[in-house]
Amino acid sequence: MQNIRQTARNQIISVVNNAISSAGFESVPFAVETPRELSNGDFSVNAAMLLAKSAKLPPRAVADKLAQFICTKGTYIDRVEVAGPGFINFYLNNSWLYDVLPLVEDLKENYGQTDIGSGESIVVEFVSANPTGPMHMGNARGGALGDSMANVLRFAGFDVTKEFYLNDSGNQIEKFACSLEARYLQQCGVEVPFDEEWYLGEDIIDRAKEFIAIHGDKYVNAPQDERKAALTEFALEKNIGEMKKTLSDYRISYDVWYRESDLYKSGEVDEVIRLLQEKGYTYKKDGALWFKASEDGEKDEVLIRANGVATYFAADIAYHRNKFQKRGFDRAINIWGADHHGHVARMKSAMEALGVKPDRLEVVLMQLVRLMQGGEVARMSKRSGKAITLNVLLDEIGVDAARFFFNMRNAGSHFDFDLDLAVEQSNNNPVYYVQYAHARICSIIRLLAGDGIFVKNCGDIDISLLKEKEELNLLRKIGELPDEIALAAQALEPSRMTRYAIELANDFHSFYSACRVNVEDRQLCQARLKLIDAVRITLSNVLGIVGVDAPEKM
Repeated sequence: MQNIRQTARNQIISVVNNAISSAGFESVPFAVETPRELSNGDFSVNAAMLLAKSAKLPPRAVADKLAQFICTKGTYIDRVEVAGPGFINFYLNNSWLYDVLPLVEDLKENYGQTDIGSGESIVVEFVSANPTGPMHMGNARGGALGDSMANVLRFAGFDVTKEFYLNDSGNQIEKFACSLEARYLQQCGVEVPFDEEWYLGEDIIDRAKEFIAIHGDKYVNAPQDERKAALTEFALEKNIGEMKKTLSDYRISYDVWYRESDLYKSGEVDEVIRLLQEKGYTYKKDGALWFKASEDGEKDEVLIRANGVATYFAADIAYHRNKFQKRGFDRAINIWGADHHGHVARMKSAMEALGVKPDRLEVVLMQLVRLMQGGEVARMSKRSGKAITLNVLLDEIGVDAARFFFNMRNAGSHFDFDLDLAVEQSNNNPVYYVQYAHARICSIIRLLAGDGIFVKNCGDIDISLLKEKEELNLLRKIGELPDEIALAAQALEPSRMTRYAIELANDFHSFYSACRVNVEDRQLCQARLKLIDAVRITLSNVLGIVGVDAPEKM
């Protein structure tokens, strides 16, 4: 069993079910929960409250009777107490904590993995920025959240595919083409107007100059369609290459880069529109073809504009249908900006119209981030004078701080990102605090190795010597990791990982202040050395999920 806490829960479920049967009560499903206070036990059961009605007894009386029939032989259970209105609290002996260390030793970098996913296939789509310019702060948060979420799901036993959806068709690409063409002609000395609705960024001028460096003014007198197509193809591939480089620097590697244009080439957009028409989910109005989302209480959406051009929504329906019906994923998870909240229900309605259960599509809505510096909103980079892009952010604070900080809050919460704190080398900086705990452990292990004292296997040491409160707290926290992985995966909430890392680091620092490792009692020294090595492994695993380095020196 890779989860000691689950083993303990299973034992409690078994002894309580046996007690229910022995007491003559009817079996009921009950919860095994962790009390807020350790003084109330390691686990608590609410079975008595659920049995009271059918037993025609007060819950407390039912609990007292059940407690009489609970047999703890051969389990981790030390004692059982009835508390409050009828809770049955279970106090475990220390052997369940000691069993954590052999598990960490055996699993190493795989410690914390669970099988709750049972191999269910999930495609996680995140960032999916328009390839028309540099990536911004929304992409920064979405990248850290999406990648860490996918890592958590993999650790929890799901078959995960990380995917980037490239919006390389539609209105924004036409606007991109017009912007490039105008800048190209201007750079070639041709006076042409520039529409204020086009892309105004310096990056468009840069792309035009790079194109000229290769092709010169060859396309000035070419047919407009040919000129725009050449410019767009060149600039898109340049931008996509830079996006891939930036994301790689951000430690994000995608399994699939899916192009919107492929949906048009394959005929899937036309196929989806035809299916929706056949099923009666469309109507015509003002020359356009609309999707009837209003039947589900949502706002209707245009599929085909009056000019005959399909909308982004139409392509998006085809894309999501492709995930489920063409590629066969069990579930699809998207990370979207909170401004897309109205799009969620309409997309679920479209999936249902096409025969896909809407709950197979899950959308995590992400709130915006405010960058703070010197107690004020940081709108500009002091170095470049330009708006802060993902590249600039990574240059200024580093990948570790960016990924850790963006995962410290749940996606739906507004977040003030303190740039000053992110680079501060003190315990006030949470990522520094956690990484320092890992580096300190590595330093202790190195120093002891220099004295000829090495980390031994559990079979060669006496783990039961670990009896101090700080030692047991560390063991307990290490044992929680598989549960935390499972809960983070179920809730699609990678912020549980950063919170866990901070709590484990805090427990280690408390241990370090109270318990010396290099003590004269060599057996105790070996037990404590094994304990902190397990902390090292656990911290490294958690930081790996978040995409943060676990340094050996600081």
